[in-house]
Order: sequence, then C-alpha cells, then structure tokens
Amino acid sequence: MLLAIAKSVLGIKSDDAVPYTDQSDEDLMIAFGEGDADAFEVLFKRHERGIYNFVLRSVGRADLAEELTQDVFMRIIKSAPKYTTSAKFTTWAYTIARNICIDRARKKGGKHELSLDKNVSGDEGEGRTFLDNVADESNTGASSYDRKQFRERLAKALDDLPEDQREVFIMRHVTGLKFREISEVLDIPLPTVKSRMRYALEALRGHLAMYKGQSFDEDDREANVPTG
Repeated sequence: MLLAIAKSVLGIKSDDAVPYTDQSDEDLMIAFGEGDADAFEVLFKRHERGIYNFVLRSVGRADLAEELTQDVFMRIIKSAPKYTTSAKFTTWAYTIARNICIDRARKKGGKHELSLDKNVSGDEGEGRTFLDNVADESNTGASSYDRKQFRERLAKALDDLPEDQREVFIMRHVTGLKFREISEVLDIPLPTVKSRMRYALEALRGHLAMYKGQSFDEDDREANVPTG
C-alpha cells in the first residue's frame, strides 16, 4: 500500500528496469523526491523492519507498532520533495519515528517507554527478543541455564537504568545508530550521549559482575573516545 501511495503522491510511474540497490539512502531519497518511486521501494525494504522494531519497543504492541510504522513512512513520503541531505537518512527517519512515539504517549497521558522484551521479528507468539540477542552476544559459550539467568539479570539491570541512559543504550543496540547519529536524533550534544552510555555500561557491569563472559567492550571503547 505504501508503495502505491508513494507513486500516487509523486504522480510519476517508476521504471522497473533501474536498480538502486547500490545507492546510498540519501541518494535514494533525493531520487524519490524527484519522482522515482523505485527509490522509495528500496528505502522501504532497507529500513521498514528496523523502524518497526524501534517503534515496537516504544509502544509495546505489535498492532500499534505496525500502524505507527506506516505513519512514519507516510511522513517520509510527504516530506520527500523537501528532503535535503543536511542529515543522514537514518538519523532523519529515526527522529521522525521517535517523535511519533512520543506524541502518541503524550496524547495517551503516558510516558515514552522502551520495551526490551518484544519479539525481534515482530511476529506473534514466541520468538527471539532484544534481550535474547544481547544476552547471547555477551555470553558466548555459556550454558542455556547461565544465559537464562544472565538474561533475567540484564532485564532487571536495564529496567533500573535512568530513562535517558536506557534510551541511548537501546538506540545503540536496537537501531545500530552511531553515537553521533544518536546525538542528532535526541538533539543533545555528542559528549552527553557518550556520557549516558558510559554511565549505562558502568551500571550494567555492576549488576552483571558475576558473569565473566559478558562484555560491552566495543561500546565502552567508543563511549570513552574523547570528542573532537
């Protein structure tokens, strides 16, 4: 449906013979803004699942996440003619997604929360969650019992983090955004993002010290790199 809307909004048919798989997100968005709906199709396929997972962890319901993900891409479609490359496409798109989730929370009188225990695939029923992935990445080689204990302790440790630290940690691990991109999405200085990540990592290590296999070394190195 979104692809049909994209073509309808621009009023131009796409040329199915032109591939865009090697183009950057920004070039694709410029091409879409100039009337090529194939470019939007590639963008949608690249980012639909990631944005959906991010929204799902914000709203906690698969049906609502699907609806809000559609809203995100509808806003992208409507903004296409005015798009500029002043920011990376991913930064821009996730800013839209975050703002939509926050707006919904405000309208419902609630708060913006990030759910950590939702199925990564977004399908109903059992499946791998964000916590499963982090636990496995941090405990390679551990027994299933140890991983289960680690996962439960990780969930508690993340719940105990201040919301601003948890948000940075989740954006880093759910969306895969770089620290500079997170600073742009959250509209806060890069040193603040790195500081929040350092505090989050320190708190997590305090909770998880008994697990020798757990490691967030890559994040720790990047969070401790001095800023410009």
